[in-house]
Amino acid sequence: MKFQVDGKIHKIFDTEQKSERFRTREFVIEVVDGKFPQMVKFQLTQDNCEAIDGHQEGEDITVHFDLRGREWNGKYFTNLNAWRIEPADGSSQPKVPPLSEDEYANTNTNSAADSFDDDMPF
Repeated sequence: MKFQVDGKIHKIFDTEQKSERFRTREFVIEVVDGKFPQMVKFQLTQDNCEAIDGHQEGEDITVHFDLRGREWNGKYFTNLNAWRIEPADGSSQPKVPPLSEDEYANTNTNSAADSFDDDMPF
């Protein structure tokens, strides 16, 4: 499922190496939806972890993402997997070229995550 949302970067986290072959990076944007702002966390995976490098906290961006969900031991988890980040005003290009939808689909397989031998649900 493909979605996009505009918001202001609130926090950018460091890349985490989850296993030898799988890494993730998270960031949070502030989305104004009605009366109260919402803090929404997104995840970047694999080669796409650098997509946020050309952006800074406080910057207005548009995030293109997929909605992912899975079950683990009777619990359900949802991830917002970002695959492209661009300035909200479209005035400049990001410094790191984003993956295309096809490239993202090829690099974001669950096989690397599934091979992770830990009790982590994601």
